Amino acid sequence: MTQSLGVLMDPIEHIKPYKDSTFAMLLEAARRGYQLLYSTENSLGFAAEGPYAHWQTLQVVDQKTGFFQLGTPVRMPLSSLDVLLLRKDPPVNQTFLHDLLWAELPTTKRPIMVNDPGALLHCNEKLYALHFPELCPPSLVSRNAGDLKAFVAEQGDVVLKPIDGMAGRSIFRVKAGDPNLNVILETLLQQGKEFALAQRYLPEIKDGDKRILLIDGEPAPYCLARIPQGDDFRGNLARGGKGVAQPITDRDREIAAAVAPDLRRRGLIFVGLDVIGSHLTEINVTSPTCIREIDAQTGSNIAGLLFDAIAQRQQP
Repeated sequence: MTQSLGVLMDPIEHIKPYKDSTFAMLLEAARRGYQLLYSTENSLGFAAEGPYAHWQTLQVVDQKTGFFQLGTPVRMPLSSLDVLLLRKDPPVNQTFLHDLLWAELPTTKRPIMVNDPGALLHCNEKLYALHFPELCPPSLVSRNAGDLKAFVAEQGDVVLKPIDGMAGRSIFRVKAGDPNLNVILETLLQQGKEFALAQRYLPEIKDGDKRILLIDGEPAPYCLARIPQGDDFRGNLARGGKGVAQPITDRDREIAAAVAPDLRRRGLIFVGLDVIGSHLTEINVTSPTCIREIDAQTGSNIAGLLFDAIAQRQQP
């Protein structure tokens, strides 16, 4: 019997298939014979039969243009799916939070979800890492400008960022005495309405901000070191960083082993750890990326590891 896999994602016509991790998952699911069903957040609802969406059949081809084909939308309950990929990119805004509440609503049969919506509700990308303070650099999260200024003065060299950003947006490096600190904090805190995360600057960033992908708590054998280029301290690929695949280290495995039990407990099947030097800086849970870059450089099949893990969960 053919299994069905639904994907709730940003509009597929806007992705870059050669670098999109969701697309890598869809290609692997198609290779394994899943029926692919596609939906975006504007087609969700809840009725007597439980949560539902207007799903479109999806066909995918591994090429840069003409890479997908969609069928006519059909209203189907969530219970009709065997697997659901929740792959909305950050920021985690109110609309996405409502999507997660939809996915948590009672249903006659729950699909395997990557990742569990309850875990996505409670595990902010920036804050979840602080559940493991022994792995992180010195950090402070605050809405208070005075507290953040004191942290900068104490640490001397600090990275400041919003807690709901992605792709290197609005990340600042400041040193003690920086005359721009006030305006940076005004920008991030929005008059005390938003939290900012401050972390001690790690000079090991010159060797790359490593993305380590975990599948059901187990690290893939290769990570992607995102190495800053030119005069930009950020390694994010979206900010011009260079992605270099490399084998994970013993320290990477130690960090993965430390967080793995909690990931498994929460139902976080596919996760991306950000590691600089020997420190964990973020735990990406909503829509981790870098599958395609790692696979292209190493010949690995990370999506294959994910679907092996899903198959294990489907066994009685």
